[in-house]
Amino acid sequence: MIKTQITDNQNNNKMKTTIFSIITMFVVTLGIANSTYAATANNTTVTILNNVSAINKIEVHGNVQLFISDGATDQVKVYNKYYSESALVQSSNGVLRISSYNNEKLVVWVTANDLRSVSAYDNSEVRSFGDISKIEFNVDLHNTASAKLNLDAYSATVNVSDHAKVDLSGNADEFNLSHNFAASVNNYNFSAVHFTEKKVNFPAASNDDMAGI
Repeated sequence: MIKTQITDNQNNNKMKTTIFSIITMFVVTLGIANSTYAATANNTTVTILNNVSAINKIEVHGNVQLFISDGATDQVKVYNKYYSESALVQSSNGVLRISSYNNEKLVVWVTANDLRSVSAYDNSEVRSFGDISKIEFNVDLHNTASAKLNLDAYSATVNVSDHAKVDLSGNADEFNLSHNFAASVNNYNFSAVHFTEKKVNFPAASNDDMAGI
């Protein structure tokens, strides 16, 4: 009798698990098809924007954490409760603009086939997810924005202004770096065949500095 009850309980549990899996698959599939919300296991809400294509440049403003990765097709995933926040994700003529000024960072993951440029402003953050392999790639950072990127490019151009900071790894044949005195640049793990550096608004060397050389 006890064995029968255990078997029945096991069957009931399997049936509940199967029903739950079917319901979960249905909800996720419906959410993807309609570009609406799909709840993940940790209750994070994801908005998938499928009507975005031909992304070649991304601009981020405000308090945004952007992840970028290479892919065969373009896709944008916006985490957090996107539609209930004062956030904007807009695509026009190949430029994807992302902005959010909430206290909590808006997390966005962009997969793009032909991304060539990323610009970040305010307190935004850009990170690569895997290697970013490109013929040409431009990075433009302003204010207190930051970027941590792993690049594999023929030509890479990086501009770091204001108090922005960049952490680079990977390699490039041609590497052009422009930065000011207050910016932070870590390129110790980045190698280039040809390297050009432009320093902007650096203090002029004094006579005492020259005497010490």
